[in-house]
Amino acid sequence: MSTISDALQEFESVSLKELDQVALQDRMDTKYVFTRTQLLDFLKTLKLHYNILEIDGNRMFNYESLYFDTHQFALYNMHYCGRMNRYKVRLRKYVESNLSFFEIKFKNNKGRTVKSRVRYNEGLQITGDALHLLNEKSPLAESGLEPKIWINYVRITLASKDFKERLTLDLNLTFKNNQEEVTHENLVIAEVKQSRAGQSAFNRLMKEHHIRRGSISKYCFGIASIFRDLRANNFKEQIKKITQTTYATAAGYK
Repeated sequence: MSTISDALQEFESVSLKELDQVALQDRMDTKYVFTRTQLLDFLKTLKLHYNILEIDGNRMFNYESLYFDTHQFALYNMHYCGRMNRYKVRLRKYVESNLSFFEIKFKNNKGRTVKSRVRYNEGLQITGDALHLLNEKSPLAESGLEPKIWINYVRITLASKDFKERLTLDLNLTFKNNQEEVTHENLVIAEVKQSRAGQSAFNRLMKEHHIRRGSISKYCFGIASIFRDLRANNFKEQIKKITQTTYATAAGYK
């Protein structure tokens, strides 16, 4: 039986330098969820429209991200209440390349996501260049932020052949803190990243398979999964959909 790794070998590859043509630090994001079995089927179509990032022979990459929030989860609660002009703050490590970045993601009131980042290898505290970026790009105070949750996964990165769109496919999603670890092995989270909403072969494929776009972030999903005393009713339908997808069988999808 063909595996995802086998299917990815059928894609034409692009280098990291070529992928920089579609870096999209200021972009529109669209998310979808489905199963690993569905992904294996979708890859047969996607290889006609997308190239795959390859670095040192690797086409699947491990990401480790530590997210920060205030003691009272102010950033999570801004997402929960649907506030625009909201932030995510994280340390991200690209495991295979051993590169780490401090990143700030800002979603404005027009629905656009703007990401700022700086190379960072100074541990799990916000200091130096990371603190400078936090002060420059946000109203947040370093003293009010604390590490909350690790969100780790394996990522496949595709770029449309015209380099106008980036598509990420995240597998083996794991949430953990000092007390608990939760893994969703059967789940795939896909995210289409475009400078502006436009034609997308992946969006069309999702429509053909009756898969609706979603809106919950991995951060909010992770916080709701691990910190069960926090309010999560506004995410109830999204989490229910993800849970149903996680436990779906190959015969159960359209």
